[in-house]
Amino acid sequence: MDNQFIIENLSPMISEKRLQTFSKVLNNRTRYITVVLENLFQSHNASAVMRSCDCFGIQNIHIIENNFDFIDNPDVSLGSSQWLTKFKYNSNENNSIEAIKNLKNQGYRIVATTPHSKDVNLNDFNLEKGKIALFFGAELPGLSKTVLDNADEFVKIPMFGFTESFNISVSVAICLYDIINRLKTSNIKWELSEPEKQDLLAEWLKLSVRNSEKVLKLLKERNI
Repeated sequence: MDNQFIIENLSPMISEKRLQTFSKVLNNRTRYITVVLENLFQSHNASAVMRSCDCFGIQNIHIIENNFDFIDNPDVSLGSSQWLTKFKYNSNENNSIEAIKNLKNQGYRIVATTPHSKDVNLNDFNLEKGKIALFFGAELPGLSKTVLDNADEFVKIPMFGFTESFNISVSVAICLYDIINRLKTSNIKWELSEPEKQDLLAEWLKLSVRNSEKVLKLLKERNI
């Protein structure tokens, strides 16, 4: 079923205010940056990350499940998960390398967020070199050796206290706040294409209309 048919028939079934919200959100969505989460085992943190990604306009999240399942806590994510495009890697022995290969094939730079001898401070990180896949690991173990060995670049958040790291959800929020603000004042083409916006609008409309698949099927049959 094509997007035009879905949009034309489901749009009248939601409020004008909601349609305007969809338009506003789509105009601020980006796939220039994607967030990659490796082995997050605390549902509170995982859900907080999704909420931050939605708030900052990140559309795609890649989830690597090597040892732990990624669990959404709806009390924390507040429904943000349904508006994001999620990719899970959990079928191989080393899912991290599968995620890295997939993202590199899509033209993403593999950027590890961790203190490293070759890292740069977040505010000095170059956004213009190409699309960014920002990798985050669980708080105690951090990113795996696989990610660190295959990363193209390393970035760190400047810290000035005794503690060596931020909470993972805080780290994601800080990185996205800095990068998104700089991205929107740059000349980089970060926005979604019109076909991408249409794809998402169709999906979001189906999420917003009760029994949307049945409704669309009936409407399609009537038009044949």
